[in-house]
Amino acid sequence: MGPAWILLFCSAAAALQSSYIEGINTNLEEAIQFLREYDAEASAMCTRVTDAQWSYVTNITDYNKRRMIDLQSLQGKLEKVSWQKAIQFSWSLLPDQMTRKQLQLLATRSRSALSDPKLQELSRIIQEMKEIFNKARVCPFSNVISSYCDLTLEPDLTRTMAHSRSYEEQLHAWRSWRDATGPKLKDKYIRYTEIANEAARLNGFRDAGEQERSTYGSGVDIERQVTDTWAELAPLYRQLHAYVRTKLSSHYAPPHRIQPTAPIPAHLLGNMWAQNWKNILDLVLPFVGKRRSDVSPEMLRQGYTPLRILQTAEEFFTSIGLKPMPLEFWHKSLIERPGDRHVACKASAWDFCNRRDYRIKQCTEVTMEDLLTTHHEMTHIQYYLHYSDLPILFRDGANPAFHEAIADAIGLSVITPKHMHRIGLLNNITDDYETDVNFLLEMALDKVAYLPFAYIVDQWRWRVFSEGTKAMNSIWWELRSWHQGVIPPIPRSENDFDPGSKYHIISDQPYLRYYVSLILQFQIYEALCQAAGHIGTLHTCDIYRSREAGRLLSDIMSIGASRSWPEILRLATRGATDKLDARPMLEYFKPLLLWLKVQNRNEKMIGWVTSEEDSALFQGYLKGDSSRLQKSWVLISIIFSILALIN
Repeated sequence: MGPAWILLFCSAAAALQSSYIEGINTNLEEAIQFLREYDAEASAMCTRVTDAQWSYVTNITDYNKRRMIDLQSLQGKLEKVSWQKAIQFSWSLLPDQMTRKQLQLLATRSRSALSDPKLQELSRIIQEMKEIFNKARVCPFSNVISSYCDLTLEPDLTRTMAHSRSYEEQLHAWRSWRDATGPKLKDKYIRYTEIANEAARLNGFRDAGEQERSTYGSGVDIERQVTDTWAELAPLYRQLHAYVRTKLSSHYAPPHRIQPTAPIPAHLLGNMWAQNWKNILDLVLPFVGKRRSDVSPEMLRQGYTPLRILQTAEEFFTSIGLKPMPLEFWHKSLIERPGDRHVACKASAWDFCNRRDYRIKQCTEVTMEDLLTTHHEMTHIQYYLHYSDLPILFRDGANPAFHEAIADAIGLSVITPKHMHRIGLLNNITDDYETDVNFLLEMALDKVAYLPFAYIVDQWRWRVFSEGTKAMNSIWWELRSWHQGVIPPIPRSENDFDPGSKYHIISDQPYLRYYVSLILQFQIYEALCQAAGHIGTLHTCDIYRSREAGRLLSDIMSIGASRSWPEILRLATRGATDKLDARPMLEYFKPLLLWLKVQNRNEKMIGWVTSEEDSALFQGYLKGDSSRLQKSWVLISIIFSILALIN
């Protein structure tokens, strides 16, 4: 057998073992040359596409939209051609690690294995689902028939869910939004899953769920790490759930009273998807006179402007030794809502792929919330700046969650009363137990309450990819009642498609990154606090002016995606771990957990039992399976309650 046949056999064996598509070309020089050419072409195309996207979101016109779509189509064609070239190499056998990693990214991350007609169909279906979602409108809540049915999700229904305390009005918004979206999206979503699965299988994966999980790296059992951390954090969530359920029960009088051992109706938690509960703080805050100070009035008193808010955020980063914002950032960012055109105001950070042009788009108002948001978005810019010298395939976070995790870790520092005092926005800070509890409860309504939802979304999506689309809505509510302890307020069936009420699901955006970032942000925050020499409880740490913390952060960000995220996490934690770890998050909320256990000591149950009546809201068609599942829920809930009492 000659050398060529040996190489072909080894390449085929490696492809079979890894399940990825590979060719037979093992010429390292040719691979390096191809990647050099790809880097130049992809960077130039990325600049053009990003510029078109920026033009559209900062001046929403039909012309700008068409130009953006045309350039995105060109980018898709470049990706397909590049994929076809990448899979000609037997990249797993190449001796250079950086070359190997770049080719693997090109070969496995896209859907370019699809035929052109299938790629076009998939793109069209996703675009159609987005348009249905964005054009959805509902009627206002009233007792009279209205012809004005033009309420949008943002801001109308979001405002209702956040601020209304009427059971019926919230129910109307919840039901109307799902009626306006799900049924219209269901058939398209089914077809989307079929094509996504076909693309994954052509790339050597079992299904699209496995392809999504592969973005966290080969040899990383991300599903196990996510499941294990959720198991560790679930007791904290159940304590929060029990406390909030009691408070809601005292607010909503019969016939809407919530049972003390039941799941919570999903429309009562201040958010269209019950994914965070921060908007019901007024109903659950324990020490009303001790609420964390909102520094917005002080910002106004001191004459803060949108520009000063950005300068304050920049000073945070330069104080820890990081780079100032480049000149083009100040010239080209959009930091206030213009009065002469329609813009998309959602805050975002932009990398124009040319190593010099970075911008923030944000309709900044002088509020504490926008001060925090600006720090968050500027962290993304810092990340862009730090990995700008890398090839374009490595100019990204270490995994899909790393960008958000680092930005949120900075947010944990900036939001502390200690930091607000140090920058002159909070006059008095006291070591007060009740104030601490209020602060941690407010943080938990945002972070802890989000955990099960962030966990559930892709658990559901992966089951649909692997098991089929027969019972999509039932599976959705099984997962939500099991993990999140919420149930639909009205009966649901397979004629409904409630997952379609969430934009990330119908727009083909993986959601696991949000769960992973929740865990990672506390790991990174703790590591930065240790580098800063912080002494005291974790939730009081502020890394402002710590050059040591800045050096560690710079080291992490400079690597981009050129090394595996477990390697980078081991660097960040100084060798302590290379896996997701729930301990720092539990440490952060430890004072709150102790307080919640005292508050809940007389509760009948820490957790919930989904009764047959509750499960019938979404599982009536399962007949015998419903009864069997009900018994399992009762048993698990009893076990959870016993464990809570022991702990």
